[in-house]
Amino acid sequence: MGLNDTPRGERLHIALFGKRNAGKSSIINALTNQNIAIVSDQKGTTTDPVYKAMELLPLGPVVIIDTPGLDDEGDLGLLRIKKAKEVLLKTDVALIVVDATTGISSFEHELILEIKEKNVPFLLLFNKNDLADQKIDKNELKASLSAKYETKILFVSALTKEGIEEVKEELGKYEKTREAQEKRIVADLLEPGDFVVLVVPIDKAAPKGRLILPQQQTIRDILDAGAVSIVCRDTELADTLERLGAKPKLIITDSQAFGKVSKIVPKDMLLTSFSILFARYKGELADLVEGARTLNKLEDGDKILMAEGCTHHRQCDDIGTVKIPNWIRQYTTKNIVIETSSGTGFPEDLTSYKMIVHCGACTLNEKEMKSRIARAKEQGIPMVNYGILIAYMNGILERSVEPFPDILK
Repeated sequence: MGLNDTPRGERLHIALFGKRNAGKSSIINALTNQNIAIVSDQKGTTTDPVYKAMELLPLGPVVIIDTPGLDDEGDLGLLRIKKAKEVLLKTDVALIVVDATTGISSFEHELILEIKEKNVPFLLLFNKNDLADQKIDKNELKASLSAKYETKILFVSALTKEGIEEVKEELGKYEKTREAQEKRIVADLLEPGDFVVLVVPIDKAAPKGRLILPQQQTIRDILDAGAVSIVCRDTELADTLERLGAKPKLIITDSQAFGKVSKIVPKDMLLTSFSILFARYKGELADLVEGARTLNKLEDGDKILMAEGCTHHRQCDDIGTVKIPNWIRQYTTKNIVIETSSGTGFPEDLTSYKMIVHCGACTLNEKEMKSRIARAKEQGIPMVNYGILIAYMNGILERSVEPFPDILK
């Protein structure tokens, strides 16, 4: 997979915030050496968050997010500000852009406090430095603001490119820290030469001509570990295991085939699912496992939120809107009300739901998935994901998390 093919959920998310006409879009164009963002002297040119997946040297694959001005006005302006602040839930590092000709104001101050509360790293950029009053003691201002906000203060000019390389260098420091702390999907469970069998059912819901993103990423992680991936359909699994001649270190299945696969795989072989691997990779697996037990407490009329991280074309037997809801009703024998959300439409108020069933979150970055889990936890709403719930309904949850012994403690 080349840099340009890096999934959005694996890219560093850099978001720019500031007042209208502070020069956020101009900074993006200066950072990328491209006219990516529309620039205008008219206030409010950016009306909604704009996402651009790209390569930003020397960092590599990133998602840059341009947001509406924090000083937007009117009812529509308040909605735009709300949308801009929602971007914080998926931001790995924020760039707060201040107009150096007017200085910092309460808008930026309040945002900084909110960013610090959410533990989002940030840089404070004073743009339009070429137009700023040269009588200002910038070193003194840097020192005072650095101490006050505990971050790096940079004076830049999107027009002359002054300070832009320093911004990239600072972002690069954060990326190196992130890489050093990088978690693995499955490679940390493997040794070089291990065999891993991946069970990938091919039915009418499977995309033609390709594997879905979690399967692609898992195969790549296995290869990076120096292990061997063997991919087969559920219909060929029994024959594959018999012919393999060696015991696989792990068998990973699509969650939809959990019940069938668990009956084929001998008890002495470790078994889990792509969805459970991604729950560990991007979320809090222990909390999601505990959330599955809520299923036994549901009553007639209770509401469940089926939450998907992406918007995709749904088939007639879609896993999130058809299959799992039907399995839940069969398992509970209760008249359960099912509601759905997709993409960025994860509700702020979750209190009307008895539980949340989330997808594997392959398109969401870790920051956003953890923020969703935290929101549910704050409001006292149990959350589980597709694979964990399916394993629980099939009576094999403990077996499916056996590869992760810490979860069973």
